[in-house]
Amino acid sequence: MEKQYKIAVIGLGYVGLPLARLFATRFPVVGFDINQKRIGELKTGTDSTLEVENDVLESVLIQENPFHQTDKNGLFCSHDISDIQDANIYIITVPTPVDQHNRPDLTPLYKASETVGKVLSKNDIVIYESTVYPGATEEECIPVLEKVSGLKFNQDFFAGYSPERINPGDKEHTVEKILKVTSGSTPEIGEIVDGLYKSVIIAGTHLAPTIKIAEAAKVIENSQRDINIAFVNELAKIFNLLEIDTHAVLKAAGTKWNFLPFKPGLVGGHCIGVDPYYLAQKAQENGYHPEIILAGRRLNDSMGQYVASQLVKTMIKKKININDARVLNLGITFKENCPDVRNTKAVDVIQGLEDYALQVTTFDPWADPAEVQHEYGLTVVNEVPEEKFDAIILTVAHNEFRNLDLRKYLKEEGVIYDVKGVLEVCDSRL
Repeated sequence: MEKQYKIAVIGLGYVGLPLARLFATRFPVVGFDINQKRIGELKTGTDSTLEVENDVLESVLIQENPFHQTDKNGLFCSHDISDIQDANIYIITVPTPVDQHNRPDLTPLYKASETVGKVLSKNDIVIYESTVYPGATEEECIPVLEKVSGLKFNQDFFAGYSPERINPGDKEHTVEKILKVTSGSTPEIGEIVDGLYKSVIIAGTHLAPTIKIAEAAKVIENSQRDINIAFVNELAKIFNLLEIDTHAVLKAAGTKWNFLPFKPGLVGGHCIGVDPYYLAQKAQENGYHPEIILAGRRLNDSMGQYVASQLVKTMIKKKININDARVLNLGITFKENCPDVRNTKAVDVIQGLEDYALQVTTFDPWADPAEVQHEYGLTVVNEVPEEKFDAIILTVAHNEFRNLDLRKYLKEEGVIYDVKGVLEVCDSRL
């Protein structure tokens, strides 16, 4: 039965590539992406996202389309739509961002659905992994598939939803080690989708009753984390006013067995900083204004400016002249030990400091300077500048920063501000 599956994974980013690599260990898989540069690097066995080690990627890579061969498993990467037309399982793993007004932007999903619709055949199954609001798969994506393919949903083709749970940079909780939620457009399809994932996910699966329930489960996972982090960010603001060490308070409170170990910080990335807006949008469309969800988002989105102001206040207390003072910012990716710069809130800190006329130099050994320049118009260096700064601020807790002798790069009366609370020596922290 397994050998009958021919899987096409649409979108080979942080989510799609690890999933395609995993399925390729047991099935013929074609990974499709419109980014020709990305396909080119993958064909050489190189993953710039660092989610799949090069030797692991090379172990499943094949140079010919496995759909055209008998009993040939492996991963073939392509930007040519004709290479996926013989698939019978399509898995869509494209990004689901928000626009400048924090409204869900489903454009990548629409485009991916159009692509699949052009090659969709009778009895095929289309599985979505992209994070969306409840109802988006059936209300937004399925009509596109029907229109482009000319086929009828749940008669000619079927759908499933299995929300991604990739944690970029995490080498312990890899895709096969994270329990997978699955669902299908009919009970029978749900069993097929669940069986497909169960064949490669060693952590097991959970078959949700409907696609909407699976969508809702995903979006509340990150909304819950967002709200919890917003709570401790608010605590940090309060305790700073009271001149109390927030991290010491959390450490003491954490001795209680059921205290949740959240820490204050910047909340960015493609999940926690985005997904709550999807749920909020759907709630508002149905006449409900979600107060707690949006309050948490507002607080977390304000933290970049707050951190910038706290650093400036610390510098003023040390009688450092703010005008044209030089600051070394450590880190610009959205989280530690990961090259992903999508929706990073370190940018808010940098812009906040520049609003005070501070001269900011950003050092990040993980980030791609060209990508940062393209996305944010900011300059990043991958090596520590050999100069002295009036202040150093750590915004991302890369391992490399913990071993730096920061005083070496600091003027005598300079300030070290630790946003993440990981430095042994600092003058102030969030």
